Amino acid sequence: MNFKKTNSKRYLLLAIFLSGLFAHSAFAYERTGRLGVGMTNQLKTEFPQISFKMQKSRSTSIGGLVGVSTNEQNGGYGAGIKIYRNIFDEPQMNFYFTGTGALLSQKENGTNYSGFQIDFGFGSEFHFTGLNSLGFSFEFGVSGHKKKNFTFETMGNSFIVSGIHFYL
Repeated sequence: MNFKKTNSKRYLLLAIFLSGLFAHSAFAYERTGRLGVGMTNQLKTEFPQISFKMQKSRSTSIGGLVGVSTNEQNGGYGAGIKIYRNIFDEPQMNFYFTGTGALLSQKENGTNYSGFQIDFGFGSEFHFTGLNSLGFSFEFGVSGHKKKNFTFETMGNSFIVSGIHFYL
């Protein structure tokens, strides 16, 4: 009898999770077609990146990250794309799934290391009332990246790391 209760709870949680994938709300601030430009520090390089985010529809956004340093000893680049899928909207906040794929190249003490980064996570972007053109994001999830060695780790990014976008 206890086994059935445990399974029914799991199925209920799975149903709630899956229903969130397809949920849409009409209450959120409309950003469709707007371009957000800002900064982030999500890539596993030691220099900040410029970030952009374009809301393609009420449920989907695409974005990109680019960072470059010409430092002779520790320079390099990082460039990637992000896909966002909204799962829940509030008047000043939306919640989303995100996936990131990026190429990395960085010198460490003059030796060049190249690799990649793949992130999957959940996040939220919020706006202050009356300041809808400025979006602050935070994200959490998992990350796999390789420069010297492959590393798999959890991630938790505050809005300072995850991104701040100014919407045009």
